[in-house]
Amino acid sequence: MDASSSPILLFDSGVGGLTVLGELRKLLPDAPVIYAADMAGLPYGAKSEAEVAARVAGLLGRMAERYQPRLICIACNTASTIALGMVRDVLATPIVGTVPAIKPAAAMTRTGVFGLLGTEATMRQKYVDDLEHEFAVGKRLLRHGTNGLVPLAEAKLRGESVRVEDVAEAAKGLVLQLHGREIDTIVLACTHFPLLEDELRAAFGKEIAFVHGAEGIARRIASLTEGQTFARTGPDRAVTTGELADFERLAKAFESHGITRLERF
Repeated sequence: MDASSSPILLFDSGVGGLTVLGELRKLLPDAPVIYAADMAGLPYGAKSEAEVAARVAGLLGRMAERYQPRLICIACNTASTIALGMVRDVLATPIVGTVPAIKPAAAMTRTGVFGLLGTEATMRQKYVDDLEHEFAVGKRLLRHGTNGLVPLAEAKLRGESVRVEDVAEAAKGLVLQLHGREIDTIVLACTHFPLLEDELRAAFGKEIAFVHGAEGIARRIASLTEGQTFARTGPDRAVTTGELADFERLAKAFESHGITRLERF
């Protein structure tokens, strides 16, 4: 493969990584992209750490061999907080991970109380503890793990109606904690969750600021590929580990991000 046509591989458990792709397109519109969705493994948030680590490392090893990407972005907080170190150990390809945007949120909060919404698996990770200890000193971080927002985000992308009441029910555990009513900033620590930002804003109130890492991830990818040339030899594509017929129900969502080919991995 010619180096200029080597793609950037965006990997996610589902389609939450489209929030990252949207920001990446703004910075690197000419970059060839393969979007890889492990729909057969969804949801990661309900799996054990060992399951996620083995699955992500195995899949990315096979994808790196098949697609020869110039860079891999794990556009999934759960996969990154669990498997990023392992993947970097076994692959020579540059790897960009996705971590909860605790640092900017801690700087933004005015009340000193901010929230973290992610999958149940992400909330358990020492990686999150370390970010809190490093960047949220003197602040109060409240966490809530909710796997229920992931299928709601996927449903919204398929064009299905999503009720604010269902989003509020899945996320309410954040504000029901002690000091929960003092939250003024919420970190969306799952790439699926920004897809529901309108519904979350309706549920929590317009005065809440939402923070996620898609822009920062795109900037990191642009920085690591600075000076490289990009040339597409064909249309960008998305691949799935799940059933292609189900994946094709998301065709419009992918088309809106410049991806017109959907394939089974």
